Amino acid sequence: MDGPLGPVMSGVQELWRLPGHLAETTNILLTTDDAQIGATPKDVVWTHRDITLYRYRSRQRRYSVPVLLVFALINRPDIFDLRPGHSFVEYLVDAGYDVFLIDWGIPGDEDADLGLAEYVCDELHWGIRETLRASGSDEVTLVGWCIGATLCAIYGALHPDGPVRNLVLLTMPVDTSDSVYTTWVGRDSFDVDLLADTYPAIPGGMIDWANKLMKPVTNYVTTRRRLFDSVRAGTVNRVAYQSMAKWVGNNPPFPAKAYREWITWMYKENRLVKGTLRLRDQTADLGRIRQSVLVVTAGEDHIAPRHSTLPFLDLISSTDVTHFDRPGGHIGLMAGSKARGEIWPHLAEWLEERSDPRRTP
Repeated sequence: MDGPLGPVMSGVQELWRLPGHLAETTNILLTTDDAQIGATPKDVVWTHRDITLYRYRSRQRRYSVPVLLVFALINRPDIFDLRPGHSFVEYLVDAGYDVFLIDWGIPGDEDADLGLAEYVCDELHWGIRETLRASGSDEVTLVGWCIGATLCAIYGALHPDGPVRNLVLLTMPVDTSDSVYTTWVGRDSFDVDLLADTYPAIPGGMIDWANKLMKPVTNYVTTRRRLFDSVRAGTVNRVAYQSMAKWVGNNPPFPAKAYREWITWMYKENRLVKGTLRLRDQTADLGRIRQSVLVVTAGEDHIAPRHSTLPFLDLISSTDVTHFDRPGGHIGLMAGSKARGEIWPHLAEWLEERSDPRRTP
């Protein structure tokens, strides 16, 4: 409506619609658990303790080198397969890759003895073995994200002549000397031993709460405000919001031994970049990494900022090294609304040149 009453009437209409907008926003928040995530068909290849290796079904495999996806220990790996139509797993399968994923499971108190050596030298090593066995290949590509990327890099350093042909490392913590995390958990007053001695498995909710406090306004206010604004504007994507919110809210416990070692070795002592991290009496010397390497950093990553990852490139011995720097945050880089167009095709293209075409018998 034009004239002096136009703004008034517009405000009245907006006020009239407010209860409906609030009701829809509340409904979206309260039904988040109904979201479908991790839906791409898969088969169980191998299990040990609560750890499972999955293989995703495909009838159009074009490459002989399989891809093994490895995520962090503090979140569920469903982020690789977030929702139908927006799934990195689905994207790779459709592109012709033989895709496997290692799921660290939901650790309990009985898993307090799982440390970094158990995860890297045992579980990841066995997962690679079973991937090779199931695929019939003698080489594999490791795609690691967050802590999973660091575990993959450590494995590559421990096995420079092993079966890993390619290392794809996404938003990877390496040099923690100047990290927001270090200001929290690296200081002497943070007693990691007390926490690890108190809890056989550090509650996932506790870790999630601490992570969200790094950006409290964004995590506790801005996200919900944006949801409400999109409802009010009629642009809300209910499926996208709920799938991400469901994943964010599902945080498995962190076994006490692994948590103690991760915080102490990575953030208090910065052992990996200093060359002093040892597993099973073997030094994880990044200089031994000779595989083809792709490192991906995100411009707005506050968990593993670019400057904390880039020293890795100067420490390795690989001659085939690529670095992608893209907009986005620690998770949004690979799972945000723009990931399918801005990063996934580039990852697939990089892999295509380093994954032999399959030969038909």
